[in-house]
Amino acid sequence: MLAIVYIAAFSVAKFQNKGLIGDRGIAPARFVLDDSQKRQELRSARRKEWAEERKKYSQKGSWLMNKLSDSRIATLFRDKFWFRTDRADRPLPCLLWLAKDRRNLNPWLDGLANTGLLLSTIMLAAGSANALLIFALWLIQRSFMSVGGVFYGYGWEPQLAELTFHSLFLVPLLSMDPFFGSGSGVFAVPTLVLWATRFYLAKIMLGAGLIKMKSSDRKWKPGDMSAMYYFYETQPVPNPFSRYFHFMPKAWHKFEVWTNHVVELVAPFLLLSPLRKWRITGALIQIIFQLVLITSGNLSFLNWLTIVPAILCLDDVFLTNNLPSFAQKVLIGTPMTSSFVASLKSGSLQLLHTPMPRKVISFAFFVLMAKLNIKVVQNLLVKRQLMNASFDKLRLAGTYGAFGVVAEEREELIIESAIDSNGPWKEYNFNVKPGDVNRSPRWISPYHHRLDWQLWIAAQTGRIERNPWILSLLLKLLQKEKDVVGLLESDPWSGNDASPMYIRVEKYKYSYNDKGSSPYWNRERIGRYFPYGQGVLTEAMLKDIIRGR
Repeated sequence: MLAIVYIAAFSVAKFQNKGLIGDRGIAPARFVLDDSQKRQELRSARRKEWAEERKKYSQKGSWLMNKLSDSRIATLFRDKFWFRTDRADRPLPCLLWLAKDRRNLNPWLDGLANTGLLLSTIMLAAGSANALLIFALWLIQRSFMSVGGVFYGYGWEPQLAELTFHSLFLVPLLSMDPFFGSGSGVFAVPTLVLWATRFYLAKIMLGAGLIKMKSSDRKWKPGDMSAMYYFYETQPVPNPFSRYFHFMPKAWHKFEVWTNHVVELVAPFLLLSPLRKWRITGALIQIIFQLVLITSGNLSFLNWLTIVPAILCLDDVFLTNNLPSFAQKVLIGTPMTSSFVASLKSGSLQLLHTPMPRKVISFAFFVLMAKLNIKVVQNLLVKRQLMNASFDKLRLAGTYGAFGVVAEEREELIIESAIDSNGPWKEYNFNVKPGDVNRSPRWISPYHHRLDWQLWIAAQTGRIERNPWILSLLLKLLQKEKDVVGLLESDPWSGNDASPMYIRVEKYKYSYNDKGSSPYWNRERIGRYFPYGQGVLTEAMLKDIIRGR
């Protein structure tokens, strides 16, 4: 199942990253790397000055520590990793640092995406993985997160990285044998790592539930409970079933809110129960909940990803007794051979003694995650809870949440361009973002169109000052930049010798057509999003605005 999630994630990277963060993309990755290197050079220079000054005051006994601190290895570690940080002072683990020419990163972006696709396909086909393969997937994912900016700022990105880090300690170091062991038995999955993974799922669900109860949105609170009446219409990317969910009775929508609170605030504690039946019940609740969310909207691979740790709460006995072989292959990820199932059901399966090095590593991992999650738990308990944040520099453990506030109206940004400032204006249609009122939504989950999602966020968060990347998007559209235009469903100027000279962004209110027929959407113009007033933008104007930022 994790392999399926990674195939979706790296497919998105393969087909979209060049337009988003490529050499001529909306937010080129090289800008992130250049800024990080400037911070590294400044810190390295300051540390060198400090080291020279320290020599004047060094005390006896500190010689060894100073020697180690100034060693070539320590200096290399600081300069190539620890001092290369983002604006939040977090190191940027990224394979793109290896590129000699940062103005030609597109081959690297393609290479990383293709490598990730290859490795995740191998994992899916083999039904197993080892630590080297998992680490490679984690490093590629972290590389994209490091340079992805707003387009990799969604909660499921660090959530995927964190689960992958857990997986490192669930699999063998080198063996790809799904029944790792020998002819006489198999090694058990490390118990401490399993409990850490169960806690990982529990904190995700609790974070999602608590953020709703602590938010200022009354629609999640007792006495109102109307959030789901609006959610299906205003969610980021609806699917073909979303409209049907939306027009269900209001009483049903209130029931959905109550059910949501039970699933996110009560059921997670079942995952941490020492009683097997309770854990299995808790896992099934989460799996069913995520499947319902998958059918009601396109939420990227978030729901698919959340199912993965829930499966780990279902042991082999339950799965082999209750699932057909095909489902076992998909969910467990191992070819459940007849001999393995037979020995499992008969109780003759022999568990081998776990080697001491593995016990030590599992214990160290458990202690590390326990320490890193202290601040996560504290965040869950405070009134002003942070959503989708991490408290350690390496982002190994995070706190998550979603949809603390549900909008009551759907607002969309519509980008238009023209050859003449007086029109006619041609509208840009995106792959899944509502635009053409006659176009019905598609089901794309677990795939994801990042630009469409980010435009939904921009429409919800106010003025363009909070979304400056849109300026770059508008400029690239005027320039008919191939990789950026490739992110759209179609180019309205395709096949036209003339290029647009003017561009603007309008804001519209969208709502489902309750007649259930064409047009699929109703829309009403709200006003101009940018430029303010009744003006229009040219390529020269956009360049000046961007240069002045």
